[in-house]
Amino acid sequence: MPKCVCNGAKLKCSFGTGPKSMVVLPISRTTTQMAKPLANQLDMIPFLNIPAFGQCKSPANPMNWKMAGPVPVFVPSSCIPVPVMPWSPVATKTKIGKQPALLETSKTMCVWAGSIQVDDPGTEKIEIK
Repeated sequence: MPKCVCNGAKLKCSFGTGPKSMVVLPISRTTTQMAKPLANQLDMIPFLNIPAFGQCKSPANPMNWKMAGPVPVFVPSSCIPVPVMPWSPVATKTKIGKQPALLETSKTMCVWAGSIQVDDPGTEKIEIK
């Protein structure tokens, strides 16, 4: 069974420069008083849940193209994650905050064609269906 994703999980983007920590707000998201908040399918808000991944290397990002005279030149710019859909796949039976729980196998897409995925779920103990 896959593990659930919690606050502090490491996320990575296929066009980013490295894994960054996910933030999950603790509103109705813990299983016990000592557990970290658990993520659900809708935890995809840029700069709140999904951090910037350093430099964006996507050729689809128009901010990465600078004019050098009459010719555009590719220059990576700061990452601005823009998820275009909720996380998928998600748990079929387990709900967190009335939404399906996020799994370590979940992914979402960025508008700049990057694939955002879980690199480390942040917990080794909680497995869900």
